[in-house]
Formats: sequence, structure tokens, C-alpha cells
Amino acid sequence: MQNSLENHFLIAMPSLQDPYFSRSLTFICEHNEHGAMGIIINQPAGMTLKELLTLTNIENPIDEKKGENIVVAGGPVGKDRGFILHTPQPGYSSSMAVSSEIMVTTSKDILENLATDNAPEKSVVALGYAGWGAGQLEQEIQENSWLVIESDAELLFDVPIHKKWESAVHKLGIDIWQLAPGAGHA
Repeated sequence: MQNSLENHFLIAMPSLQDPYFSRSLTFICEHNEHGAMGIIINQPAGMTLKELLTLTNIENPIDEKKGENIVVAGGPVGKDRGFILHTPQPGYSSSMAVSSEIMVTTSKDILENLATDNAPEKSVVALGYAGWGAGQLEQEIQENSWLVIESDAELLFDVPIHKKWESAVHKLGIDIWQLAPGAGHA
């Protein structure tokens, strides 16, 4: 697909009021002629990594600092499934490299390492994902629901969760609150 948005961020426009996507920042993991799949990276799921590991019966010793990392609500689909965006570290049974800086892993074996010294250097743990059917995401972009920017590992991994959306907007160099909700296309 020539215009794939894989490895890009979707910035929700202020007018987008859907409870899952309002002021969201979504990392697109896959985008092709069949549709798109992404992970919302700035909506807390209401639990820490330590709590998630306890729920999944992971018994490895947990580094207290890593255990306090916030788990995000990755989207409205498959909320019982985990998705880990992380810096490159091969060896897990179900991983896909999205870029040279970012991988996504869905297998339980990464959970056993996440709160230990064997964890990838940086990670975002999400429950659920966002999905779009063929042409749906393109239509939503045409309807001015989303702005698109290239992804950036620093924004993904280092910016605090509550500042990600605003930081993404600032990368555009505009004041998003001055955008009209019905902006047209030239």
C-alpha cells in the first residue's frame, strides 16, 4: 500500500467526542488495503503493570519502579488482549517490528520479563486495540477526525501519558484549539 500510515500517530481532533478517542493519540501498527490497527497510548486503563502481572499469575520478581508503570486502554476492541509496544528486543514468540525503533509483541512470554531486568529498555503496555475496516480510517481522516504525524520513539516511550496528546499537537506547530471543526480540503 503506497500511502500506509503504519508507524504514524493519529492525533484526535478536539471535535472528536467518542469516549475512547477523545483527545487520544494512537500509534498505527498496521495499515493496508484491508484496514488498520493501532494502539491508543494515552488513555489509562486504571491499573499498573504490577496489578496486571498479578492478574495474569506472573510470579517473577517485580522491580517496584517498573511495576508502577501505567497500563493503557489501547482501544475498544479485544480489551482482554495485551499489546506491548517496546524498543527492539527479539526473542518473543509473537513480535512484529513496526520500525527500527519500535516493536509490538502480543505473546504472554514478554509479560514474564516486563518488570524485571530482562525487559526491553522501554515499553508501553496496552489492553485492547483500535481497528478500522478497509477505507474506514481514510474516510475518518477526510472527515477531519484525525491529524497524522510520523511516529517518534521519544513521544511514544518518554513523554508522560497525560502530556502525549498535547506534545503530539505541538509537533505540528499549530494551536489545535484554533482549528475549526469543519475544516475543508483543498
